[in-house]
Amino acid sequence: MMTKELDKSVTYLEERGFDAPEIGIVLGSGLGRMEEELDDLLVAHYHHIPFFPLATVEFHSGKLLCGTLYGKKVVMMQGRFHLYEGYDFIDITYPIRVMHRLGIRKLLISNAAGAINPGFRKGELMLITDHLNLQGGSPLAFKSVAEFGERFVDMSCPYDREMQDMAREIAADSGIVLREGVYAAVVGPQLETRAEYRMLGRLGADAVGMSTVPEVIVANHLGLPVAAISVLTDECDPDHLEPVVVADILATAAKAEPNLVRLFRGVINRI
Repeated sequence: MMTKELDKSVTYLEERGFDAPEIGIVLGSGLGRMEEELDDLLVAHYHHIPFFPLATVEFHSGKLLCGTLYGKKVVMMQGRFHLYEGYDFIDITYPIRVMHRLGIRKLLISNAAGAINPGFRKGELMLITDHLNLQGGSPLAFKSVAEFGERFVDMSCPYDREMQDMAREIAADSGIVLREGVYAAVVGPQLETRAEYRMLGRLGADAVGMSTVPEVIVANHLGLPVAAISVLTDECDPDHLEPVVVADILATAAKAEPNLVRLFRGVINRI
């Protein structure tokens, strides 16, 4: 069933010029200004794309963009989908499969996350080197998954080492603080309690968020090299925890976004 749906989504986009992109990009909360970097911009609103989910979060705009970015043709998700919106794992990863069918060969993902590691500060970036899937399911747990790739996908190295090395070099050359660590994906939408932050730290998490991991799993299922960077928007110290205001998270993400753009620009230039 999903094969026919994907065919219709891809045909719709190809007919509107979304053909043969090299790189896919997923933009996280408060990280939408990369649209301004695109030349020859094409826009497809999610509600116009056949079988695409609809973004229901007020700060996720819900557009698929296509254009030239630093000399490469890219397709960019401005707004992603989450379990907490009522979608299932297949829904929230459907756009990754669409971008892959359009032709992308690399995938870059960003997100906003809370810093669990006490040495990390809000406004910094974190290169995700591994993750914890605490969302209670998998985007590969459906009957016909073998039609799209190997059912039992190896996840010993889910994040592409070559793109990670590029990001490290670019950060060093640009004077950008780039932390590295483990990202824990939870369901949300409520934020964590003090006890939950302590648990996450003991499990080995350096940052926590509500996205990304299902997208990375599907990218690995498709054999699609992926790199992901978190913008650390708040500090989750259970012993000095302050109430979190969403507006402050978005403001921190916006302030850190220029450094994220520099990293993505550098990686894209080197691919």
